[in-house]
Amino acid sequence: MPSAESTPASVDESDFVPPTRNDEVARSGSELIGGPLGRRALLGTSWWNPVRVIALVAIGVFALGLVQKAPCYDGAWFFGASSQYTHACYSDIPHLYQGRGFADGLVPYFDKLPGDMQYLEYPVLTGVFMEVAAWLTPGSGSIQDQEQWYWMVNAGMLMACAAVIVVCVSRTHARRPWDGLLVALAPAFALTATINWDLLAVALTASAMLMWARGRSLAFGVLLGLATAAKLYPVFLLGPLFVLCWRAGKWRDFGKALGGAVVSWLVVNLPVMFFAFDGWSKFYTFSQERGVDFGSFWLIMAQNSSDPLSTETVNTFATLLMLLACAGIAALTLTAPRRPRFAQLAFLIVAAFILTNKVYSPQYVLWLVPLAVLARPKWRDFLIWQACEVAYFLGIWMYLAYTTSGNAHKGLPTDGYHWAIGLHLMGTAYLCAMVLRDILMPERDVVRLAGDDDPSGGVLDRAEDVFVLGAAAHRPRHAAQFDGPQVEWGSEPGTTDRSL
Repeated sequence: MPSAESTPASVDESDFVPPTRNDEVARSGSELIGGPLGRRALLGTSWWNPVRVIALVAIGVFALGLVQKAPCYDGAWFFGASSQYTHACYSDIPHLYQGRGFADGLVPYFDKLPGDMQYLEYPVLTGVFMEVAAWLTPGSGSIQDQEQWYWMVNAGMLMACAAVIVVCVSRTHARRPWDGLLVALAPAFALTATINWDLLAVALTASAMLMWARGRSLAFGVLLGLATAAKLYPVFLLGPLFVLCWRAGKWRDFGKALGGAVVSWLVVNLPVMFFAFDGWSKFYTFSQERGVDFGSFWLIMAQNSSDPLSTETVNTFATLLMLLACAGIAALTLTAPRRPRFAQLAFLIVAAFILTNKVYSPQYVLWLVPLAVLARPKWRDFLIWQACEVAYFLGIWMYLAYTTSGNAHKGLPTDGYHWAIGLHLMGTAYLCAMVLRDILMPERDVVRLAGDDDPSGGVLDRAEDVFVLGAAAHRPRHAAQFDGPQVEWGSEPGTTDRSL
């Protein structure tokens, strides 16, 4: 087994796994640009390597997402209650420029805000991001001009985050850089990228995943701690990583990751926590006090019940469901016929949080896109899920148009919106099912079909198991009838074994 220091940071381009050779949808789609990559294609002969091409595609698609917001930029954010919904171009960013005191020069977390929301309800690093954008926004002109500038400045900063994400995803699986094209072309990614500030946490999480894939456990922890200081969801990745390291006996690496995460999170949060505790804690108290909201199955239950559950009860049940999901993922990790890949479990744990949570804002899909690509880089399944998410994206805005258009009732009524929520839930559950199938039947995992073990696993890649439960403790004679290449534990890259 290679050490972390000897794990290669890059591979020769001749070893790349082109998706057009083993993915029917990718092969069909490639006809638009000249057809599948041939066996004698010359790779690595120009500046245009896969990562650079994908980064430029991502920037181009991101720009199309900005164009989609043009009706709101030109007036729908400022005039008419429902026009920003009928055009499906809503964004929190311009509204919160004034609503959270940035237009008045108030300091987040330290200065109280006028209105019902006394303090900024975002984690500290996201608040810093918002404040930096406010510093870069010209203070002259009308409030509309300033809000337009503020959105544009944030859009530029978020575009940089998007570029970081696709580069990290493309490089995490060293032999599969073209998988990053799934992120770059994801329609839901472009549509939701500038609704809120989630791309900051997503970029830090993608960077952390890349560091773990390179065997840099401490750097992974530092970046994951920073990501958690920007959004809560990245901390969930430590759970499956703990169980994976337990199965592989990699306690030292997990300890470095955990220590780095705790220290970096504290470095960001302690100053604000110490000097402005009420403002710092607003994010956590708001998350607890917030009632059932858009996009969750809890909302469907509440809107179809004459006696809906209280917020406290929903919090309890949602927490219990999440704990059950965590227990199930832990059991799966320790009993699977082969140790699951880190990206697979990272996707499942974040998806579980999204499915059980009491709110699902449309931009939350950004959390899953990079993890979904690393967990299941299959174009058909990814596009099915994306179609469901685009349907939900349109559904929530049409529902809000309906509720804000008065007697005109323009948009989607409540029952229609419930169907949109159902599509989102079914699409996410479908992708989870495909990942679970890959874990239970690893011979179907498209990443492992190419002869890899866990290219995002870092020190876990090709590591021997030291603790397993159930049938995994006994070598199976046949996992399934399959005639493709499979990796044996402890084998060197490129060697295969068909005895499983």
